[in-house]
Amino acid sequence: MLSIAVLVSGGGTNLQALLDAQAAGTLRSGRITLVVSSKEGAYALTRAQNAGVETAVLARESGETPAAYGERLISLLRAHGIGMVVLAGFMLILDACVIRAYEGRILNVHPSLIPAFCGEGYYGLRVHRAALSRGVKVTGATVHIVNEIPDGGPILAQKAVEVLPGDTPETLQRRVMEQAEWLLLPQETEKLAKRLEGSENE
Repeated sequence: MLSIAVLVSGGGTNLQALLDAQAAGTLRSGRITLVVSSKEGAYALTRAQNAGVETAVLARESGETPAAYGERLISLLRAHGIGMVVLAGFMLILDACVIRAYEGRILNVHPSLIPAFCGEGYYGLRVHRAALSRGVKVTGATVHIVNEIPDGGPILAQKAVEVLPGDTPETLQRRVMEQAEWLLLPQETEKLAKRLEGSENE
C-alpha cells in the first residue's frame, strides 16, 4: 500500500478530513503514515497523534535556502518510504528539488476556483478577503497536482460554493472548507493513490 505524507502548518482541518476518510475506508488505496509540520505546536500534530500517525516537525531554519530545506524534506520523506505527498495547509512553497523528487505525486488543495485568487501570496484568509473585495458571487476550492508554479499545476477537481450576503472572510472560509475542501481532498487523494498504486504494480 502506498505510504502518504501530509504536510501541514496549522490547525489541520483538512488533515482531519483525510484521517476521517481513512478511518471510514473511503481512503483505502494509500495510508497516511507521516504528518510533517513546518511549525512546532501546530494542532495538526495533535490530530495526527490522536489517530496514531507518526509526526515530525521540520521548521525552516534561519537563513536556510528553500533548496536546503527541500533536501531535508526529501530525506525525511524517503526515510519513511513515502510514495505520495498531500499539502493540507502547508505554508511554505516547495522548492523545485522536492517537485522533481515527487513529480506527479504531490496534491494541494487551494480555497478558490483556480485561476481566481491563487498564486504566491494567496493563502488562508487572504484568499477569502480577496474574493469578497472583488465581489464574486461564487467561489470554491480546487485540488491540483503541484508543480513549480504556485497553484499552477494540473487541476484535478473543483467545487463551487456560493458567496452569501453578509459573509466575512471567516464565514466564507468555513463554508468553503465544509462544502468543498473536506469533500474534494479525500476524494482526489484516493484517486491519485489508486492510480499511483496501480502504476507501481504494473
